[in-house]
Amino acid sequence: MNEIWNLEYETMGRDELRALQLQRLQMTLRWSYKNVPFYKDKWDGAGLHPDDVRSLDDLSRIPFTVKEDFRKAYPYDLFAVPLERVVRIHSSTGTTARPIVVGYTRGDLNTWAELCARVVTAGGARPHDVAQVAFGYGLQTGAFGLHGGLERIGASVIPASTGNTRRQLTIMRDYKTTVLVCTPSYALYIAETAADLGFDWGELNVRVGLFGAESWTNNLRQELEKRMGLTASDNYGLTEVMGPGISGECPLKDGLHINEDHFIVEVVDPVTGENVPEGTEGELVFSALTKEAVPVLRYRTGDLASVTFRPCACGRTLARHTKVYARTDDMIIVRGVNVFPSQVEDVLMDIEGIEPHFQILLDRKGPMDEMVVQVEVEPAVFPDAMRQLVEFERHVEDRLQEELGVRARVKLVEPKTVPRHTGKARRVIDRRS
Repeated sequence: MNEIWNLEYETMGRDELRALQLQRLQMTLRWSYKNVPFYKDKWDGAGLHPDDVRSLDDLSRIPFTVKEDFRKAYPYDLFAVPLERVVRIHSSTGTTARPIVVGYTRGDLNTWAELCARVVTAGGARPHDVAQVAFGYGLQTGAFGLHGGLERIGASVIPASTGNTRRQLTIMRDYKTTVLVCTPSYALYIAETAADLGFDWGELNVRVGLFGAESWTNNLRQELEKRMGLTASDNYGLTEVMGPGISGECPLKDGLHINEDHFIVEVVDPVTGENVPEGTEGELVFSALTKEAVPVLRYRTGDLASVTFRPCACGRTLARHTKVYARTDDMIIVRGVNVFPSQVEDVLMDIEGIEPHFQILLDRKGPMDEMVVQVEVEPAVFPDAMRQLVEFERHVEDRLQEELGVRARVKLVEPKTVPRHTGKARRVIDRRS
């Protein structure tokens, strides 16, 4: 059953919404220019003053903000308020570079909970639900954002955090969990562990899965819904922009509704940075309209999707973006061909007998790239005759080549061979120098 958390804003007319966006954009521009030296210096260098933005069409005059700007500003140089007004600090993991650090005022936390309440309601959560949050409760934003949204709608929240999968299943059974919140790859691992332990999903009460924090395909959605007997919905967020709560799917699953009263969305060509027409895939760019502690304007996400402004049959008038299957930095180049892990996943999950676990290994043999795809298969796939095994591998290789435009070597492996992850799945191991 479809419910809308905030009818006033989620069903607002486009003209009224655009007027609100412009008002909030102009306020945010003035706030950022006055309080964040980074923005003042950057805009002065581009010959732009906040008063020059008189319509939403002027948005493209504002310079982009990128991830490297956050890293250079580490830790607090993008903050627009003194630390005594910041009541929460989050950051990315920073495993390969300086982490992205963001802060929240009390007003920001209130906005965050409100927007996540919209997302979890659209995804199927209700006040009577018991929601088990299996994201990690640490510096990253995922767990706390959705936790706040679920509490806002009145659900009972179990902050289970991630890992200890046997205990997760025990909690689901004993606490009568009805909503599971985690990454789709961890949900798959939970389902697999349940099968190994003899858990009967029919005896559990889980009916809704709110999955996010990584790219996943509709094929994986169908697999999760089949294995777990729930309805799986996607939600989207970024640490730099706010965390979860930027957008989420309604029951029709025809794109993710963007909370446009708080964010302006653009889609640009990843190479030129120029805006592309509605419905054309490109890189998502967001401007936050109501953030106090860390305002962000025209942030290039690196996520690839298309956007439509057509109203949805669910009643929401907010723009929708397609599921984010890939990021510009997820793309791997093999012998001059662009390949995304999501393309590999889509092919593999369309082949009978293949388990939804794989890993791409990249090596260089002399001057040539070599791509090996390790694929888990059901035990029944391993025949007694080696010839049948080779034929099945070739069949998978042919399907991949047809989709990717480059030949990959397929290595069939037994179940439980590919590493499992309680957070985001690691799909690519690049060992090229």
